[in-house]
Amino acid sequence: MYGSDRAGDDAERTAFRKTEKKYKLYYENSKSTKKKKQPKQVDLSEVLDFKSISESFNQNVELPPGVVHVNCGFDRPIFGLENSPGFYFFPGALTLDEQCTWIRESLTNFPQPPNRTNHNVIYGPISNLFVAAKEGKVFIEEETSDNGLDSEPSASVSNGDSHRWKFYEEDIARSRGKACKTVPASVLLRKLRWSTLGLQFDWSNRNYAVSLPHNKIPNALCQLAKRMAEPAMPIGEEFRPEAAIVNYFGSGDTLGGHLDDMEADWSKPIVSMSFGCKAIFLLGGKSRQDEPLAMFLRSGDVVLMAGEARECFHGVPRIFTDEENAEITPLELRFSDEDDRCFLDYIRTSRININIREKNKELFSKIFCFNNLCFMIVWSFYFHKSEILSLYFYFRSLIFLLFIFQNLSSVKLLFFC
Repeated sequence: MYGSDRAGDDAERTAFRKTEKKYKLYYENSKSTKKKKQPKQVDLSEVLDFKSISESFNQNVELPPGVVHVNCGFDRPIFGLENSPGFYFFPGALTLDEQCTWIRESLTNFPQPPNRTNHNVIYGPISNLFVAAKEGKVFIEEETSDNGLDSEPSASVSNGDSHRWKFYEEDIARSRGKACKTVPASVLLRKLRWSTLGLQFDWSNRNYAVSLPHNKIPNALCQLAKRMAEPAMPIGEEFRPEAAIVNYFGSGDTLGGHLDDMEADWSKPIVSMSFGCKAIFLLGGKSRQDEPLAMFLRSGDVVLMAGEARECFHGVPRIFTDEENAEITPLELRFSDEDDRCFLDYIRTSRININIREKNKELFSKIFCFNNLCFMIVWSFYFHKSEILSLYFYFRSLIFLLFIFQNLSSVKLLFFC
């Protein structure tokens, strides 16, 4: 679909792809269909464990080769990598209360419209998905005309002129039989893969759709991100959260090797927070041919990627949802109340990642306005001086040169001005 078979074969042979397959979840072949599938054993001896590194550092100030301690005034150790400038790892940076707060928010409020999710393409915006899943509701597609249903729906979304989707009680869905399409809310929740906060990201064009309606990132999350971003920020500057992507992972889910390259200024960090089940994170180089370094990500860990680290391929090939490796006992104890049962059921087999970015939209706005001002000047003088077009291109050239000197890492985005 995206290239020739040969290109696909080449991708399979890259060092990054080989490492992804090394840690990916595979199951043992079993002749019995009644037995529960068992995951294949994986050698984890080469996976970097910053939790153990932190404990060792606190005891005897020793670090493994290639790992450095970042002294930035935090109340707990922060580590970096000698070969990856701009990469910062905060093991256990978030308290248990903070973890529970953002797990709740990620499931209840962050997928709410106008925030977009992966479900928008098929179903349109969906309100109160988590509540509907908790109450056992069913999503029903129906004609927009009166359908004769007696029950008052709990939510409704429009998807085109002739159809809409509504949440109904399960018995109402059964009474409809096969006359219409139905999807349990619990299935939709499990198939939730991402939601966007702040400026909305257009996944099809891989760019920010500034024109889409959106709410600002919650202030509490902004303040947390600002505090976490401090070690990676240029001196005298403050991180300004403008957009965030929330990723939802279940057992067997992966995030392939990629670059986060759509922000204007790569000197500003991406702040990435982990919640729920333990995962393996891969940090590679500027090419997929560079062999990546594998490390564990646990609930409460925070990663920063700024500067050169922004140019490195990275991904998540494995989520551990088994009791032995998930390492979520503190969360299980905190979510043990009956009112929190729904959060516990979800997080026992899931991981949530919130990554927060500064798009630098103010810079783009200034350039866009100044560029349009130049165009208006040209238009107003067009009938008086035929040479005025040269003046227009002169102004545009000045803008481009200014942008290049101020944002060398984003020269490619000039073509959109």
